[in-house]
Amino acid sequence: MLTLTVLRQRELKAQAHAINPIVTIGKFGLSPSVIEELDRGLISHELIKVKVQLDDRDIRKALFEEVCKKLDAAPVQHIGKIFIIYRPKPEEESKKQNIQPPFRKKHDPRRLKRSFQN
Repeated sequence: MLTLTVLRQRELKAQAHAINPIVTIGKFGLSPSVIEELDRGLISHELIKVKVQLDDRDIRKALFEEVCKKLDAAPVQHIGKIFIIYRPKPEEESKKQNIQPPFRKKHDPRRLKRSFQN
């Protein structure tokens, strides 16, 4: 299960405010097909909302932790019957490590207008 900093958690909560629930977990709880659908949602969206149809608060809390452990995701928020779950995309992490910002070196002179005209 991933952990998030408080600042990152706030950012994700703000982003999730406008998102509609992708998956609904019914009264029968977690099934393999529900886990697969949650995994597909996390792969394509990174941040998802899940609606749960169970009434017992303790069962919902345990279900939230179980989902995050099975999917290796970070729990962002649990309000009532709504879960917000985050898992970063694996290919983006590797891209971020390899990309360097295209900054100019300090000792490179600036090009003047005349240098472009020749």
